[in-house]
Amino acid sequence: MTATTLLVRQDDLATTRLRRQDATPLATGQVRVTTDTLALTANTVTYAAFGEAMQYWKFWPSGEDGWGIVPCWGFGTVVQSLHPGVAVGERLYGYWPMGSQAVLQPGRLSMAGFRDEALHRAGLHALYNQLQRCAADPFWTAASEPVQALLRPLFTTSWLLDDFLADNDGFGTRRVLLSSASSKTAWCMAALLAQRPGWEVVGLTAGVRHGYCEGLGCYHRVLAYEELDTLDAATPLVYVDFAGNAALRRRIHERFGDALRHSSAVGGTHVDQLGGGGGLPGPRPTLFFAPAQAAKRAKDWGGDALQQRLLDAWRALLARLEQADPPWLAPVWHRGADAAPAAWAQVMAGQGRPQDGHLLDLR
Repeated sequence: MTATTLLVRQDDLATTRLRRQDATPLATGQVRVTTDTLALTANTVTYAAFGEAMQYWKFWPSGEDGWGIVPCWGFGTVVQSLHPGVAVGERLYGYWPMGSQAVLQPGRLSMAGFRDEALHRAGLHALYNQLQRCAADPFWTAASEPVQALLRPLFTTSWLLDDFLADNDGFGTRRVLLSSASSKTAWCMAALLAQRPGWEVVGLTAGVRHGYCEGLGCYHRVLAYEELDTLDAATPLVYVDFAGNAALRRRIHERFGDALRHSSAVGGTHVDQLGGGGGLPGPRPTLFFAPAQAAKRAKDWGGDALQQRLLDAWRALLARLEQADPPWLAPVWHRGADAAPAAWAQVMAGQGRPQDGHLLDLR
């Protein structure tokens, strides 16, 4: 069996190559999974952009200096098992390498899933090490797999962001400014915020994506980046940064100053314009780490109640997507390993239609 992986230069994310090699034999207690539905989104690019700072490169070490394996969310099937608690044929949802297969070391098994307890992952956040057994996963349906691969982790982040703002009483305001408004995480959050009475959601986007963002119907106002100065600078607001664009961040902090009540750094869709947040007027940009808010709410509400609230919101989003006209999301498949480098380059460059959701199958 041959394993194919897309490798990315850690110091130049536009440089990639495919590595094909014989699959390593399993050790006792390990399982092999063939991955076939991997999401490639702006969020995936963010994992690479923050690979060193947030340890994302460590989830699937490449074994080659300077080259990394970008992790991505999606689905796979167990094709070989040397673990008595995991059966061949099981369908799993989780955090995979961008490749055709993965080897796992299952531990802490339950009916719902298990944790990958490979030694190199011991110090990494547990959220990313958890595998969900689809047969017992209330989020899962066979028909919604493509949408789930593309949106479930993004929606979870959006839902926790929305809750974080509400939990902090909007930091004293009800106006929220979102950059990269056409990104899936941004419009998921906008759709949630728009349901809160009295809140105003303003989206910033590239001019060519202005029509798409307005058509979503979840932004109260959509501005092209060059129209930022038309937004009243005296009204307090919160900035949620999905772009990671250092120059844009500075423009926003300098324009709004003390009227900016909170500046939340979430993503890095503008990978060629990333930069630090020091020395800016107004509040210091704060990195939003979704697992921290999830842990807080699990303590506040209990883990089961947290999951039920998230599940209810997810099902409401699926229903909204099914009814959306024009569609908010259109899955686009890239099948075969040779299609992966071009797909990566396209998403990294921010090319293509904003509604497209790219899915990889490197087998």
